[in-house]
Amino acid sequence: MAVFDKKNIIKKSENFSEWYTNVILKSELADYAPVKGCMVIRPYGFALWESIQSFLDKLIKEKGVKNAYFPIFIPEKFLQLEKEHVKGFAPNLAVVTIAGGEELKEKLIVRPTSETVMYAMYKKWTQSWRDLPILINQWNNVVRWEKRTYLFIRTSEFLWQEGHCVHTTHKENLEMVNWALGAYEKTYNDLMALYGIPGVKSEAEKFPGGNQTLSYEILMPDGKALQSCTSHDLGQNFAKAFDWTVLDKNGQKLYPWQNSWGLSTRSIGGLVMAHGDDQGLVLPPAIAPVQIVIVPITQNPAIMKFCADLQKDLKMENLRVEVDVREEKSAGWKFNEWELKGVPIRLEIGSKEIDSGELTVFRRDEKSKSKIPPPAGGLNVKKIIKDLLEEIQINMFKRHKKFTEENTHDVSSYNEFKEIMETKRGFIRAFWCEGPDCERKIKEETKASTRVLPQGAKEEKGTCIYCQKPASNRWFFAQAY
Repeated sequence: MAVFDKKNIIKKSENFSEWYTNVILKSELADYAPVKGCMVIRPYGFALWESIQSFLDKLIKEKGVKNAYFPIFIPEKFLQLEKEHVKGFAPNLAVVTIAGGEELKEKLIVRPTSETVMYAMYKKWTQSWRDLPILINQWNNVVRWEKRTYLFIRTSEFLWQEGHCVHTTHKENLEMVNWALGAYEKTYNDLMALYGIPGVKSEAEKFPGGNQTLSYEILMPDGKALQSCTSHDLGQNFAKAFDWTVLDKNGQKLYPWQNSWGLSTRSIGGLVMAHGDDQGLVLPPAIAPVQIVIVPITQNPAIMKFCADLQKDLKMENLRVEVDVREEKSAGWKFNEWELKGVPIRLEIGSKEIDSGELTVFRRDEKSKSKIPPPAGGLNVKKIIKDLLEEIQINMFKRHKKFTEENTHDVSSYNEFKEIMETKRGFIRAFWCEGPDCERKIKEETKASTRVLPQGAKEEKGTCIYCQKPASNRWFFAQAY
């Protein structure tokens, strides 16, 4: 365990960026790797990713999508087939030119995303409409060589899942695209207690080579937006690039429709940023690797037995519980460290608790202590703790939703737009004519980009925030990671 020293934790309100890195390193979520731009995800951090995998993988399989695995190496010629695709990724590609001690006749690209290598195989496997749909997902790593990196948020290698499905009709394709975004929203809401805005990306912000991109945008405490996942309608673009057709029910050639969708370890960065405080992580119970830590105040045998029995009882309720039995650390030191690690509930057990039967409970989200009375009068300690965990989960989601709503601004003048971006930042809802020149100039002048047009947004009459031309939709703008 890392030594927890409050003096070395930079306050979140004083330097958000340094606080974020500081907390990740000290809580042992991750560390810098020997390779520049890469990170090592440590067991405590990987446990968070495993929870995300478990939650989302269940939703994916319920949809009928099956997991598979495709190679990390992609022939260079595959990426060259779809011009917009290769153009979008070219600056961040890692390329293998030598292997087995010999120069390769054809360069290999280390996978930045898997559309091309997967669709080459899909083409091989399909001849007619009877071979569709293809519903495949893979959990893997990808490499996008970054010049400026930030733990979890932007690293040269990261973990994710990428679903790639193929259909005979555009309608089926769009249904899958929207389903994927809904699955991501559910994962963020129910598992990570994070509220966000689902919607459609602009032409400039969409996936290279795709027709349309959906995203779930989450507001962080520094007023910047995190693109937390994406779901893409790829149309028939890759099928045409690969000259991939199947026979439809009438015996006519049909280019299949494709979609892809992904969520990465970037989600852990958003979790840390949104919920953490000056003492460290604050983890929602649903995702926390340890939901309850029991801290004995002394090593008295009676106290230790009480703690062990309590742990056993709570584990029978499928709760993730640990007893901190380290003799070399004081109770106060343990309190600080488990607060750093964001454990939702701490139970403090000393002689008073043994004598009275009361449990002293510390809840991390509110930094408050209370007492659970002894199990008399029909009170069930296990139920009380389970209910408290559920209350914490709901409370954290409501708090983040309230923060997002309080920092979402409807703006009618460009001066007001610029002032907000120069000061408190946040989401801005503003009319935009959807012209690329206005979008580019707004970004150049304010560093704010279009984030999404919210799903289900109703058309309104207004004028573009920049050029004053007629506009029919309020888009979400923000500075982004």
